[in-house]
Amino acid sequence: MKKLTFILLLLFSLNYFAQVNRNDTIRVENYPKDSVSVDKPKAELEVLTDIQEANAPVKALKFNPTKAGLYSAVLPGLGQYYNKKYWKIPIVWGGIGTGIGITLWNQKQYTRYRNAFIAQLNGQPHEFSEIPGISAEALGRTQDRAQRQRDYAIAVTALIYVLNIVDAVVDAHLYEGRKDPDLALKPTVIFDEFSENNSKAGLSLSYNF
Repeated sequence: MKKLTFILLLLFSLNYFAQVNRNDTIRVENYPKDSVSVDKPKAELEVLTDIQEANAPVKALKFNPTKAGLYSAVLPGLGQYYNKKYWKIPIVWGGIGTGIGITLWNQKQYTRYRNAFIAQLNGQPHEFSEIPGISAEALGRTQDRAQRQRDYAIAVTALIYVLNIVDAVVDAHLYEGRKDPDLALKPTVIFDEFSENNSKAGLSLSYNF
């Protein structure tokens, strides 16, 4: 009897602890995972494609040499503007402007000494009469020097003017054969044999004189 009672109590205890309450649930909290937005780099093929497209030959601009020369003849520097060589315009204007200024100054000096020379020959007073030892010979040499410097200035100014036209014509001719501008910054592929990646993307700077 005691054994039977013990067995029944044991079965009852096992049955009690073996029962699972349907309301008991295991709470599993899904915490948000830390995520960092990382832009995936372009594939190597896409990078090379972009570089090849950037380095593709550009349609060359064509300039009319006759038109460029005519522009520079009408207005010095206008042919360079037509050829899109803007940096040459101040050089042309500076050279021609300086030559004209020197010419005008020497012409003024020549006129002064010429008038004084004629007045000295005629025995008339002039602006240099009060200078001791002034003579017609000295005034003649001075006027000749001023005239010579004026002529040199005219010749140099005319040469700069002609070179301005020639530069515009030649530059227009040469630009037709060039596919690239004077100064260009383009993406390119750099090959590095000492690195794990043999090819890298970079920039190339080119300048044409």
